[in-house]
Amino acid sequence: MNSFEQIATRMRQHAMQLPPEKIMVSLPDARKHLYEALAFFVEYEKQQPVWLPEYDEIADWLAGNQGRGLFLFGNHGRGKSLMCRYVLPALLLKYCHKVVSVFDVQAMNRDIDRALSKHLLSLDDIGTEEVVNNFGNRRLAFAEIMDAAEKQNKLVIVSTNLNLDALRATYGERTLERIKSTTRRVLFSGA
Repeated sequence: MNSFEQIATRMRQHAMQLPPEKIMVSLPDARKHLYEALAFFVEYEKQQPVWLPEYDEIADWLAGNQGRGLFLFGNHGRGKSLMCRYVLPALLLKYCHKVVSVFDVQAMNRDIDRALSKHLLSLDDIGTEEVVNNFGNRRLAFAEIMDAAEKQNKLVIVSTNLNLDALRATYGERTLERIKSTTRRVLFSGA
């Protein structure tokens, strides 16, 4: 009788699908490195870095993501976009040697298929995009990406100012369930 490892080898030979590996992140001293990267990008804009309570949860995710992405949601002006666009991609490149494809919602909408082709992506400001109508086909890019994240073990980092009820109203229960199953959610609740 064949072991399942042998069966998996045979499945590959027959071009049968196997689950893709999850992207694992494990950064020792994550809090220290997160602060260093945050300080660099904030000072780059001639401002002073401020450590917010939500950043502890991001540092915890960096220390060991368990194959899950990161979903930053809540009040505006708390650094979610800075984290998604610059800080986290820089940390993952420097310490984990992983290239993050960063998309704002307009870029994601302009080329949904390009975004879907990436295995590690960061999406900034979800909820402000328009529905794409491509040759009569209505597409919700974010919903498609979250579906692919679940089915193909993509790692997504997302920021939005929407709360869970607004996310549900915009994308539906199915997409909200995909967010819950594939990411660690961090609520930015301060003012």
